[in-house]
Amino acid sequence: MQIKIQPMGATQTNCYIATIEGKDFIIDPGMGATKWVLDNVSNPVAILNTHGHFDHVWSNQAVQDALHIPIYCPKGDTFMLQDCPLGQPVPPSEADFEIVGDQTLTLEGVEIKFLHFPGHTPGCSIIQIEDVWFSGDFLFQQSIGRWDFPFSSGEAMVKSLEKAMTLEGDYTVYPGHGMTTTLKAEQKVMPYWIDQVKRTI
Repeated sequence: MQIKIQPMGATQTNCYIATIEGKDFIIDPGMGATKWVLDNVSNPVAILNTHGHFDHVWSNQAVQDALHIPIYCPKGDTFMLQDCPLGQPVPPSEADFEIVGDQTLTLEGVEIKFLHFPGHTPGCSIIQIEDVWFSGDFLFQQSIGRWDFPFSSGEAMVKSLEKAMTLEGDYTVYPGHGMTTTLKAEQKVMPYWIDQVKRTI
C-alpha cells in the first residue's frame, strides 16, 4: 500500500490517499484538499470519513463532484456534514453510505474496516486498511482527541481507550493531525489519558 499525506487548512488536518491494488481511497478531505486530491489519484474508489468535524469533511462534496465516487461516514456523525456543531460554515455534503459501529466493507476487492471509538464525536472511527490505522481525531502521537466539544463524551472516550488497550497486534497509526505513530507506542500512554479524562467527568 502506498500512502500520500498532505496537511490541509489552518488546522493542518491530514488528508490521506491510500492506494492499494491500484485503487485510491481518499481519507478525510479537509479544507482546500480538492486540487491536491485530483492531482494525486488515478483510480479513485471512495471518500472515507473518520468522523464528521468540518476540518475532515470540508472538501467532501467538491471531491465527489469531481470524481463521482461515494462518501462513507460513521452514522453518528452524518448530521455534521450538513450542520457543523463547531459553528463553521462547512460546505454541505451527504453520506452515500452510513457506517454503524464496527463494520467491515469490501470495496472493489479491498477490505476496509471501520472501528468505532466514540468520545471525540459520537461516530468517531478508525479506518483500518491492512496493518494501517487512519485514526482521525481519536488517537494522535502521545495524545488523544478532545472530549469537551459539543457532542463529545468523556465517558465514551474512556470506554474507547479501554477498548483500544485490549487490542492485540501492532498497527502503524496515521492520525488526523501530526506525526505517524504505532498502536503499541500509544497503548503505553493510554492509562495516563484514561486517568486525565476521568478527572473531568
